[in-house]
Amino acid sequence: MPIETTAVVVAEVPADAELLAIPYASDLVPAREVELHLPVRDLLAHYEAKGEAGEVVEVPVARAGGVGRVLFYGVGDGSPAALRKAGAALVRRAKGRDTLTVVPPDGDLTAFAEAALLAAYTFRIGDAGRRAVARLALAGADPAALERAGITARAVALARDLANTPSSVKNPAWLAERAAETGLPVRVWDEERLRAEGFGGILAVGQGSASPPRLIQLSYTPERPAERHVVLVGKGITFDSGGLSLKPTENMKTQKTDMAGGAVVIAVLRALAELKAPVRVTGLVAAAENMPSGTAQRPSDVITHYGGRTVEVLNTDAEGRLVLADALAYADAELDPDAVVDVATLTGAISVALGRSVGAVYASDDDLAERLVAAGQASDDRLWRMPLIDEYAPALESSVADLANVEAGSRFGAGSITAALFLREFAGERPWAHLDIAGVGRSTVDEGTLSKGATGFGVRVLLEWLTRG
Repeated sequence: MPIETTAVVVAEVPADAELLAIPYASDLVPAREVELHLPVRDLLAHYEAKGEAGEVVEVPVARAGGVGRVLFYGVGDGSPAALRKAGAALVRRAKGRDTLTVVPPDGDLTAFAEAALLAAYTFRIGDAGRRAVARLALAGADPAALERAGITARAVALARDLANTPSSVKNPAWLAERAAETGLPVRVWDEERLRAEGFGGILAVGQGSASPPRLIQLSYTPERPAERHVVLVGKGITFDSGGLSLKPTENMKTQKTDMAGGAVVIAVLRALAELKAPVRVTGLVAAAENMPSGTAQRPSDVITHYGGRTVEVLNTDAEGRLVLADALAYADAELDPDAVVDVATLTGAISVALGRSVGAVYASDDDLAERLVAAGQASDDRLWRMPLIDEYAPALESSVADLANVEAGSRFGAGSITAALFLREFAGERPWAHLDIAGVGRSTVDEGTLSKGATGFGVRVLLEWLTRG
């Protein structure tokens, strides 16, 4: 659901603020002067405060007609990372309150406010749980910085909402309807059009489901002529049972979020229009439901992708690369972009390599990779460049088709790398990058800016790259 907390700028701290937040540093001196009539330094020393980012000390104060509260919050070294941690901790501490009046910290207000809003995100069906603080009032804050934070946070929340929606509601047609609600120009390929135009990968993955597949295209064009055209491609598997290569029950429980990459693309495209980004962007979401049935694709089937490349399907649970291959081939043949970036919850192997805090980027172009890594560092969607090792390409050889979708044996064992090598075969010669977000696309904890479930990872890094990179 959309973030329910609103963030506004107020001219000054109201005298009767029921809940007031004031930043302080490691010297235990408030970072901003506010008339409190309190021995602040002594109080913080009493509570053994250190000024670390994320530290919050709550103190009662007398107010007209009652008692108010002051939340002293540590800002650490004042870096964007520290301010994000501080903003998230502060909002979590104020859960259930009507208004939190905040004296903003010095430094990156956008990072602080963005994290505060993301920490307020919840996804509920029904009315369970305590609500986040309803209103953030930032005294004397820069309205432009707050606006940017709000747009970005709402985009991340949209991506989370789409991915968190149960698959009993969400199918490829539903996802196309949500794309249409962005207000951007949208084209949708249904199963008949997919078949007529040769999108064999998307069709093969979706053929076992009662909910037919879709290819969704969104377009953002800036008001002024753009110097570059970027295509974003998202994996849109609305539920992944593994197909006939069936997943264990435990592994299926999170598979409503297997379209997180597609959700990121939809959310980014909508936010670009709000930010008036100077770059032209086309979004492609390859959407299908991967289910077992009498019509499902079988291990050993050979499918023909858009453009004519054939693939032997050795494992139907390696389906994400099959739908992405069609979209990448279409982008290369028909859209003539300057660069292509795909984003997908693609391989469990990447979680082993990088854990759940850093996403992977594979790229055919050094400059594109560097810009994405830098954008990830700036936005807090951190990326680590992984290698495209050509010596592993034989893992994808097939005796009956141009490629196999997975390695037949265990000679190489580099599952995330070989998946990226597979996608590279369909991306053409133009600059291309692949973001494997399987490890970072879902969270198992409510902590910092994250809530249990979908994280929206990818939205912030792509917005940073497209608008500032």
